[in-house]
Amino acid sequence: MSKPARILAFAGSLRRDSYNKKLVKAAAKGAEAAGADVTLIDLTEYPLPVFNEDIESASGMPDEAKALKKLFLEHDALLISAPEYNSSITAALKNAIDWVSRTESKDEPMVAAFAGKTAALLAASPGGFGGLRGLVHVRAILENIQVTVLPDQIAVPKAHEAFNGDGTLKDDGLRKRVEGLGAKLAEVTAKLNA
Repeated sequence: MSKPARILAFAGSLRRDSYNKKLVKAAAKGAEAAGADVTLIDLTEYPLPVFNEDIESASGMPDEAKALKKLFLEHDALLISAPEYNSSITAALKNAIDWVSRTESKDEPMVAAFAGKTAALLAASPGGFGGLRGLVHVRAILENIQVTVLPDQIAVPKAHEAFNGDGTLKDDGLRKRVEGLGAKLAEVTAKLNA
């Protein structure tokens, strides 16, 4: 019997009313319905300086980075909704990945907070591609740090028209697909943990 997947879910956006924060919540519901233990976080709760080895050398990893890394280490999978900024990854998401990927001792394996995890990717954007171009970069980064990224992904175009006032998706078919991706991540991760 496999144990439930522990999934860390978040958006790569800091904006309060982010479409991607709404989208990852919908996917998290699907993961929970499939039996996963989901922790939904907001990156604004972990304010990080721009990664700089001089900061790390002078005072070590910032407390917020340590707290975020601890969450990554405690979870089996990542559910990420990543907005597209200038056809690529957001600075906030890349910075979080850079800090969390750092080792804190000589005994710690490289990219310990990422290696062996599974991930599912989503994006929402007002543009016609729905953030698809940015997901290419997110996928490449995660795969390079030993995360297995599901081939399925969802990009939601015209995001400014996609959500109800309460943050739920207007289109029932899209909602089911988004929840289905969360469920698939839960199921694949549970199988890998068996």
